[in-house]
Amino acid sequence: MKQPRQPGLFDVEERAAQLTEMGDPLVGLNARIDWEAFRPDLNRVHEKARKSRAGAKPIDVVLMFKVLMLQQLHNLSDDRIEYQIRDRFSFMRFLGLQLEDRVPDAKTVWLFRDRLKALSLVEVLFARFHEQLANQGYVARAGQMVDATFVEVPRQRNTREENALLKAGEVPEAWSEPEAKAKRCQKDTDARWTKKNQERHYGYKNHINADQQHKLIQSYAVTAASVHDSQVFDELLDQTEDKAGNKRAVYADSAYRSEAQQQRLADTRMDSHICEKGTRGKPLTEEQKESNRTKSKVRSRVEHVFGAQTQMGGHLVRTVGLQRAKVKIGLMNLIYNMMRLVQLFKLDVKTVKQGLMDSHREAAPVVA
Repeated sequence: MKQPRQPGLFDVEERAAQLTEMGDPLVGLNARIDWEAFRPDLNRVHEKARKSRAGAKPIDVVLMFKVLMLQQLHNLSDDRIEYQIRDRFSFMRFLGLQLEDRVPDAKTVWLFRDRLKALSLVEVLFARFHEQLANQGYVARAGQMVDATFVEVPRQRNTREENALLKAGEVPEAWSEPEAKAKRCQKDTDARWTKKNQERHYGYKNHINADQQHKLIQSYAVTAASVHDSQVFDELLDQTEDKAGNKRAVYADSAYRSEAQQQRLADTRMDSHICEKGTRGKPLTEEQKESNRTKSKVRSRVEHVFGAQTQMGGHLVRTVGLQRAKVKIGLMNLIYNMMRLVQLFKLDVKTVKQGLMDSHREAAPVVA
């Protein structure tokens, strides 16, 4: 009978080195993100009086925050993130856990995320990361691209009457009965239906403003799916002026265009590159169509952001209610920016190396 092999002294280090060589993306996150910078804000999660010193101590807040980032990056439920941390060496390494360390269970993950909701911390953490981006030289200087995408939630089979009441801001009387308590907990009264291009959507919208140059999300807003894109347009805009007193130009599709909006942009001295739209009896001219094509070459770059989020499974959330959806969508925008920073750093390193190689070739003597 074959004797089981005893683990060697360097087995763990060798496994870690192999994962790094194979391109573990979590290595880049740990290398480029200053996780400790989030601690002062995250410490607020545990700022409540303890009845006694008995019982297990809370798990480190930075570790819990990284668990949420892992969960969002891989589109995992609370139960599955607990399982994957226990099962995957790369997850344990990212979190700095050893086999003997305590792993947060599904309930702990849920409670931590709910505390972020109660304290409205996701927006604070999103802004905190922008300080890191600025410190690493990724300040938004080019145009600002504004767009929105649907974030679906599981569709609910309500009656027409129930949907009418929810749209009016009321809750069906039957849902308030004691025997309907469990049902009520599963009903999302904030999500809304809407229709676009003959397709029906149910849930919420993620409105973003992304930098043209780096494709980093600069600001965002979360609303019900029925809210028109133009209703949150102004709050997304960056009014910061550069040293010359200029503001960043605005790129958006025709859904954002109106005479009133164009006037507001002119009043605030912001160049508008919002696509024009035709009307009944007044179609776009060839000149306007060509102008739209030019604007769309820039504006369409925002779709790369949504595409990356789709790969994370980010355009579907399974939470209930607008406030929890804001947390999930806000974390999705934050982890996107983190992954984008890692990618930008790699691109910059590659560009520098290529520049050095080109300089070396130009300086090398020509051999006859």
